[in-house]
Amino acid sequence: MKYAKLGDRVVISYIGTLDDGRIFDQATANDPLVITLGDGEIFPALENEIIGMRPKEARNILLSAEDAYGLRTEENLLRLARSAFPPERKLTVGAALSVDFADGSSRLMRLIDVGETHVVLDGNHALAGQDLTFALQLDRILCAEENGEKCRC
Repeated sequence: MKYAKLGDRVVISYIGTLDDGRIFDQATANDPLVITLGDGEIFPALENEIIGMRPKEARNILLSAEDAYGLRTEENLLRLARSAFPPERKLTVGAALSVDFADGSSRLMRLIDVGETHVVLDGNHALAGQDLTFALQLDRILCAEENGEKCRC
């Protein structure tokens, strides 16, 4: 039986949960995720767990926060004067704002605190600092002919 290896295009279904059991993402058998192993489309640690799996094999995979979205860091917090925003602009905690930086880059940040004199924006991913669990099944390893090539399966 064939095992998944780097370079294989695979079809997976999964339910991703947090420590409290909340579902943060899923790909069902009716709407699976199709990826190429080694192309960096998913977390490297998750990809490493899929390598070596056989079609129809299922696993529970725990990714530490470090192997997923990383730890929450203070460097990703931005404190600005409230006067940096137009006075008529309504600022609501939880709102997402696109912030343009001097180097020409921009970043989507969440508003986490609005005071009379300051505003604090958080650039950490919403799932940063959280371990992630995937109930994952390798549904299929796609044959090369399914990608328009001669089959090597």
